[in-house]
Amino acid sequence: MANDTANIANFWNAPNFVGELFLIGANKTPFLNMVGGLQQGGKMISALEFDLAQPYALEAASQPAITETASLAAPTPVTYVRGQDVSTVQIFHRKLGASYLKLATSRSISVVTGGANTTFTVDLAQAGQRVANEVDFQIDAHLKQIALQVEYSFLRGSYQRSTGVGVAPKMRGICTACTSNTVAAGAAALTTTMIDTLVRTMAGNGSEFTRPVIFAGAFLVQKLSALYGFAPEDRNVGGVAVKKIITDFCEIDVVWAPQILATTLLLADMSVCRPVFCEVPGKGLLFYEELSKTGAAEQGQIFGLIGLDYGPEEYHGTITNIAN
Repeated sequence: MANDTANIANFWNAPNFVGELFLIGANKTPFLNMVGGLQQGGKMISALEFDLAQPYALEAASQPAITETASLAAPTPVTYVRGQDVSTVQIFHRKLGASYLKLATSRSISVVTGGANTTFTVDLAQAGQRVANEVDFQIDAHLKQIALQVEYSFLRGSYQRSTGVGVAPKMRGICTACTSNTVAAGAAALTTTMIDTLVRTMAGNGSEFTRPVIFAGAFLVQKLSALYGFAPEDRNVGGVAVKKIITDFCEIDVVWAPQILATTLLLADMSVCRPVFCEVPGKGLLFYEELSKTGAAEQGQIFGLIGLDYGPEEYHGTITNIAN
């Protein structure tokens, strides 16, 4: 069932079958869903790059010791300096299509014999074939693929500023952005001490913990349940599934995120996270349009410019290099 990554759909590479459609694989996009998805809300810009935050910090607290004599003159001035955090939207672009022959034979069903597809097809009632229009099916599948790519980029994207037409703009993922609040596990197993250290460090660096959420892969989500879970004795029910962790600073939701690095745990304040879109005038945010005819086929493309605004990176934190 390998996908054809070089050709549009035709009679031979996209056979029709009967039965309900099922998308397989760990294709969930919880982070993307929490920030609003691909077409809702978000931040609208009309430039390639955008601002994330303008952070500034106070000096460490101390007790002043100013004499009356010293107070008769103006003190040495202090200027609080602001920084500028930026990121970029990046291009998401897919091409798809279907030959006229493929579109004309939507009622033809491939027959599977001996576990393999044969070239023999039969014309059955449309009710037995769930894909009535191949182009519509391909558009839906490509949009799901883009959502998966956006989720991956939101979490793990490596920032690259476009400096010319041949240099691709690449957004900075939130895990990559975390530099102030990072706990290095050193290839050791996850512990509650690591999580306590991360939360304490984030608190010390000014995280507001307005809507804190832990994102982790399958193994670490199970590990969190093992670390924090308490299973009451019961003859009929067993096991635990921890969905919220209570700390001295905040209550943290726990979410399984298949696209995060398996050895990384992310604690993100979702109140400051939102998608960023750069709209193409007259087209939309993430849109499909037909391409000009070059033969006997319907062809089109999906295009969008999308980035992630995660606010100040000091509001988020990670535990990295955790043993799995």
